[in-house]
Amino acid sequence: MKVSLPKPNRTFGLADVLGLVGLVGLLVARYIPVARLIPFWGCALRETTGWPCLGCGLTRVADRVAHFNLAGAWDANPLGTVAALFFALMVVVMLLHLVFAMPIPQLELSPREWHWVRLGAAVVVLLNYAWVVVKAKFPYLLA
Repeated sequence: MKVSLPKPNRTFGLADVLGLVGLVGLLVARYIPVARLIPFWGCALRETTGWPCLGCGLTRVADRVAHFNLAGAWDANPLGTVAALFFALMVVVMLLHLVFAMPIPQLELSPREWHWVRLGAAVVVLLNYAWVVVKAKFPYLLA
């Protein structure tokens, strides 16, 4: 792994895009009740089969994180909560970068390191999905 720090700049990059997406997403979640306004909003898989999908709970996560209810967000979908908090962090990084020209560290991973990152991400997604399924279908196991 190689970490480098560029010179201070205000060049719009990936971190700024993620910050902008996070800002818009959290503002929408905070001020627009999407799930109430759109009649077909919801999980088609869960409505049809009763089983949650990989993304079940993400609307609730965004709404709860935007309202600073982190415990409720974690209860809806733990990995979604981590992702929402990451986007909130990227909003702060974007503002510091664009306003104060704060340099954003550049991270380079070797192919082997990328392999382990992808494998770890797959394991985390599967564990999160297992938790969401157990919570939805077998809540008595969590009591």
